[in-house]
Amino acid sequence: MPLVYDKIKLDAGYRVDLLVESSVIIEIKAVETKNDLFLAQILTYLKLSGCKLGLLINFNVAHLRNGIKRVIL
Repeated sequence: MPLVYDKIKLDAGYRVDLLVESSVIIEIKAVETKNDLFLAQILTYLKLSGCKLGLLINFNVAHLRNGIKRVIL
C-alpha cells in the first residue's frame, strides 16, 4: 500500500497481508498472545487505505473462531 501525503507519494509504503476487493484488510498473525500493537497496526492500515473493515486473524489458537477479531473504523 503506497503512502501518500499532500498528494506526494512517498517511497516508504506499508505491507498489508491481504486486501480483499479494496474494502477489507486482513492481517494474519501466528502468536501466542495478542498485543495492542497488532490492533494499532490494522487501524493504521484502515485509516490510510480508506477501508472500513478489517480482520485480525491469529492462527496460533486451538479453535480458529477464537483467533479472529473484527475491526471496524
